Amino acid sequence: MIARYVISVGVVFMKYSPLDSKLLETIADLHGIPQGAFNIRKDGEGFRQSSANIEIIPKKDKPGIDIVVKPGTKDESVHIPVILTKSGLKDLVYNTFIIGEDADVTIIAGCGIHNSGEDVSEHDGIHEFFVKSGARLKYIERHYGQGDGTGRRVLNPTTIVTVENGAYVEMEMVQIKGVDNTVRNTDAFIHDRGALKIIERLLTHGEQEAVSNVTLNLLGLDASGQVLSRTVAQDNSNQLFKAALVGKNRCSGHVECDSIIMGAAQIRAIPGLTAESAEAVLTHEAAIGRIAGDQLIKLMTLGLDEQEAIDTILAAFLR
Repeated sequence: MIARYVISVGVVFMKYSPLDSKLLETIADLHGIPQGAFNIRKDGEGFRQSSANIEIIPKKDKPGIDIVVKPGTKDESVHIPVILTKSGLKDLVYNTFIIGEDADVTIIAGCGIHNSGEDVSEHDGIHEFFVKSGARLKYIERHYGQGDGTGRRVLNPTTIVTVENGAYVEMEMVQIKGVDNTVRNTDAFIHDRGALKIIERLLTHGEQEAVSNVTLNLLGLDASGQVLSRTVAQDNSNQLFKAALVGKNRCSGHVECDSIIMGAAQIRAIPGLTAESAEAVLTHEAAIGRIAGDQLIKLMTLGLDEQEAIDTILAAFLR
């Protein structure tokens, strides 16, 4: 199909193949042109549209965009998905998000890679967020890989978020499947009465490797932070999860890692707590285990075969 994008310099036409449409649907729930502001990047080229309250500005010194949300903006969303369909392409972007005071917005991001060749296809995204006082942000990022080629599909997201006084941020980071290698780095700086909740859901299979490094710096008075990770490692895949809470004031933080391990996979979970104030309350818990036999039996008595029962349990676990 042909999608028309109206931007400040005129009308841009972008052709969607069925492959493009499937990738965009998988990572961003897009079924056509999104409402409001958007930036869709395909194979290194972006197509965008701003709205009255959300401005998307291409960077002049490096690849990427600035997304500026006006103070007081309510109930608006921004779609910024990336798709790669060329084998051997390495894509690098630097995106900056400025969420104005008392705004309340949702940003839907993510990257889908289709690699049917022999060369590595890679997307590295460096995202920096400044969430101003009293603002609320929900950020959703989904990663997905597919293709029958031998070339690897690599995704390396870097996220830096500053949560100012009284702001609230929820970040949902999901790796659906098909990503051969990923290093996910997240650093957060949370000020007075600011709150950040990170939800990670990740699936690896085959020979895939995934590393997650998360550090929450609880700087302000009554700052709070949560990291909730649910992962599944299948076959010979390898996962490393490292989460650090640094409490520098009266604050609260919690890290929770819950993983299912299958086949010959390996999972390491390393939570770290550093209290630099006697009033910091920091907690962590981690659990790694296999699917319980009684769960399988119960589903199989309802008519599912073993693989269907496993798939049902994993889907519920990662929801």
